[in-house]
Amino acid sequence: MVQGFKYHGTNKVFYSKYENGSWQEGILSNSISIELSVLSSAIQYGQSIFEGLKAYRSKDNRILLFRPDANYERFMTSSERLLIPRMTKSYFLDAILKVVDANRDLVPSYESKGALYIRPFIIGTESVLGVRSSETFLFGIVATPVGSYFKDGFQPIRLTTTSYDRAAPNGLGHVKVGANYAASLYPKKLATKDGFDDCLYLDPKTHSKIDETGATNIIGIKGNEMITPQSNSILPSITNQSLQILAKDYLNLKVKKRSIKINELELFDELGACGTAAVITPIKEVYHDGHTYQFDSYVILHKLYNLLQSIQYGDIKEPYGWVYSL
Repeated sequence: MVQGFKYHGTNKVFYSKYENGSWQEGILSNSISIELSVLSSAIQYGQSIFEGLKAYRSKDNRILLFRPDANYERFMTSSERLLIPRMTKSYFLDAILKVVDANRDLVPSYESKGALYIRPFIIGTESVLGVRSSETFLFGIVATPVGSYFKDGFQPIRLTTTSYDRAAPNGLGHVKVGANYAASLYPKKLATKDGFDDCLYLDPKTHSKIDETGATNIIGIKGNEMITPQSNSILPSITNQSLQILAKDYLNLKVKKRSIKINELELFDELGACGTAAVITPIKEVYHDGHTYQFDSYVILHKLYNLLQSIQYGDIKEPYGWVYSL
């Protein structure tokens, strides 16, 4: 059984270059190593974006992809923000399918509830000294089997707020770029040093409203409502978007996207962290400014978790066209 959300090896990696105004056909390679100029725009100025999605093995041994088209749309939003040239959806999806097919034997068993994590990325490769966009790029896709993002899977975690910001107002918070994750490393280290699993970022303008953790969106249950924070510094999570639809259509919950004041947590019944890697992880405690908000119930979150996983592993046939069978 694959343990933990970490690199466990791969068979083949996809690479394609952007040169002279177009993307090349691309190749499959045995190596996760590349040759890159130390003056590349990715290294010097952070011109780097990525995505994350998973392939699952169904009970009848099919390989299933969950919403890769949504990953394409978000990838292109990130590309536009960082002046990276677009690619067609068919080009992106075809590259994904090539990588999954080449790593088919690495998709964990249905019984293990693991998955093949797929990481598309684009980096600027031109040597630049002045601050400007690269004119050459590398598109790559790496896939590796993974287990749970948090060490115990669907087990409650403890968070603490932080005075640090993950992203600036009107900055890069809404796109999936490496810089946002670099900004989260130090605050998370401080949080874990104090005995927490991660830190919870507040809005960068007023530090009074909930944003997200370094790698997950936040969702809350309040009565018959599912509420998720709304802000232009939050990354739109495909998992969160899917959960909102499932909460409404399957559990008859009212779904709201709005600002959530940190002190409003007193009124929430359940709180969770969600994302591609974590799926849903319940939060049992949020520490903020000398006060602890505690959550002892995860009934609705567990229902949503089981519902989403059942769709991703092919146990439930969903009506939205989310699942691609290979």
